[in-house]
Amino acid sequence: MYFQKPRKTNFSMKNLYAAIIVTLICGAAISSHAQVLNRLKQKVSEKTEQKANELLNGKKKPGDTGNSGNNGTGGTNRNSGSPSNNTGGGLISTPPDVNQNLTDAEAAYKNGSFGESRYAIQQAMLGVELEIGNKILKSLPASISGLNTVAESDQVTSTGWGWAGLTIQRVYRNDADKQLTLTIANNSMWMSAVNAYLASGGYAQQNNGQQNWKQIKVKGNRAIIEYNESSGYKISVPIGQSSLLVYEGVNFASEPEITKAAEAVNIDAIKKELGEQ
Repeated sequence: MYFQKPRKTNFSMKNLYAAIIVTLICGAAISSHAQVLNRLKQKVSEKTEQKANELLNGKKKPGDTGNSGNNGTGGTNRNSGSPSNNTGGGLISTPPDVNQNLTDAEAAYKNGSFGESRYAIQQAMLGVELEIGNKILKSLPASISGLNTVAESDQVTSTGWGWAGLTIQRVYRNDADKQLTLTIANNSMWMSAVNAYLASGGYAQQNNGQQNWKQIKVKGNRAIIEYNESSGYKISVPIGQSSLLVYEGVNFASEPEITKAAEAVNIDAIKKELGEQ
């Protein structure tokens, strides 16, 4: 059996002490450098966080030089030289083109683009609804109870197709402070509230001895009339399954007066135009 003898080394105790001292010195240096780096990282982090807070709080925007940059008159920005907008007529109200959208829907369908075809059909339906809304708006009386139409307040809006969120509104007003707002809307929340009133079977709700709502009929249609000292009279008439006709009268003298104003509107014609039963 063969054994190899251990080799002799020249590593003395003196060398060992020297190695230990060097190791300790290097360790101390590394630790010192680590602490410095950590402090630097902390400073950078704090500075970054402060900068972010300034930006988020609107105290300073990227590229700002400390001045507001705006001369306060809607004119030119002093720093960038870019003008601020102080004119413009807004957007033009343009309902979807029904015929064009139907053409686009057919073409997209033939090409297998079913998503595009569906979108075009929805736009066509929305266009039809807005056309019906405008037709109803034009059919409303030009004046009611001596109040004239405020033409600039006429509006027909929709938040989606399928009568979802369709709203037709007209405001009548005189030179004084008397006003009637007529709204025809597809609003599920309003309908739920009115139907709950009608289904309750109660005649009137008392508030400090005063009636604040009761059931009535307007041209043969069941309705709810409400009165509030600050807002005046409100009559809500369900028309069909999903639509509601609402009259809001400010500074009307009495219940008979606001009821007479409500009867000036051809409710049956509106029902027929909306396709409600």
